[in-house]
Amino acid sequence: MKKIILSVAVVLALGSFANAQNTTVGGEVMYPAKNIVENAVNSKDHTTLVAAVKAAGLVETLMSKGPFTVFAPTNDAFENLAAGTVEMLLKPENKKTLTTILTYHVVAGKLSSDDIIKLIKAGKGKAVLNTVSGGKLIAMLNGSNIMLKDENGNTANITVANVNQSNGVIHVIDAVVTPKM
Repeated sequence: MKKIILSVAVVLALGSFANAQNTTVGGEVMYPAKNIVENAVNSKDHTTLVAAVKAAGLVETLMSKGPFTVFAPTNDAFENLAAGTVEMLLKPENKKTLTTILTYHVVAGKLSSDDIIKLIKAGKGKAVLNTVSGGKLIAMLNGSNIMLKDENGNTANITVANVNQSNGVIHVIDAVVTPKM
């Protein structure tokens, strides 16, 4: 009987530990064993981003081995763009521009928030992150939070950090960042 009780306790403890490793985004659990796309499609806060990734033809890329660091703007972030911007970008004739903007939110490799903070400290307050699009994002600390500054001077804050994926990590951000075009 003691073995059964001990076994149940161990299973419950391991289950609690496993659940503690999963982050909730958009009301849904993000599983580290799933890739970026498999998790993102479940987030109610990222439906616009998922639609844009599909329109740009980046689904297969973001499902590949990676690793990638993705700064994922929420639906609210897209809604804060000028009226009609998202609709315009989703048109087939604007696929190149959309792809450039989306890949500006991606850095090759897996950078946790601790990794980014170390880079900021090593850079005496700023870290230059080279994006997959060929642009640069500047990471800085805003208090204890990481803030990104784009090539146009706009800023975004990481609101949910370290959402681990099988092929990288997602950091949820509160604004869309854009490269010089």
